[in-house]
Amino acid sequence: MALSMTTYKGFEKKPYCSMHYPKTSFTIVADTPENLRLKQQSMLNSQALYKEDFEKNKGKGFSVVADTPEMQRVKKTQDQISHIKYHEDFEKSRIRSDAPPPENRQDYEEQPSNPERFSQPPVGQTCPAAVAPPSGGKRYQAVYSYTAADADEVSLQEGDLILNVEQIDEGWMFGCNQRTGQRGMLPANYVRPV
Repeated sequence: MALSMTTYKGFEKKPYCSMHYPKTSFTIVADTPENLRLKQQSMLNSQALYKEDFEKNKGKGFSVVADTPEMQRVKKTQDQISHIKYHEDFEKSRIRSDAPPPENRQDYEEQPSNPERFSQPPVGQTCPAAVAPPSGGKRYQAVYSYTAADADEVSLQEGDLILNVEQIDEGWMFGCNQRTGQRGMLPANYVRPV
């Protein structure tokens, strides 16, 4: 047969007629344990099985979540992040209230413990101006002046000492202004730890 531009086929840069063109044959894949595992994994991930499981569990109120290595890794990572965040917050609060200030340390050792002395007065009432809690209670100093916007807030003047401070959230604190004796909420960014 004479080869022309319309009758030849190329294979590995050599011309062949359609009768002698090399045939590619597919190799048989052995069922090795790894191949069987991959086949099973493919079946688990197939959309048909997912839909079938979804339809079976539709009215039961929950969906089945595969406990894959990836899901276990994500869960472990989330647990670690949560654990780290918890310990960061714990260490911060422990550092802030480790020991009473030096000027109150002797008073604390000499006085018997009296739980009523440390109870917090309700909002708007006055608190003892000169007595700091023996636990060292968190003490802050006003960096800026602040005028209370609501009845449950405390007005501040620059330099005021705030006693018995409790963190409410990232933006607000609850404490007693030593100068006025008023107890209430105050903005956290207007004060600094003493």
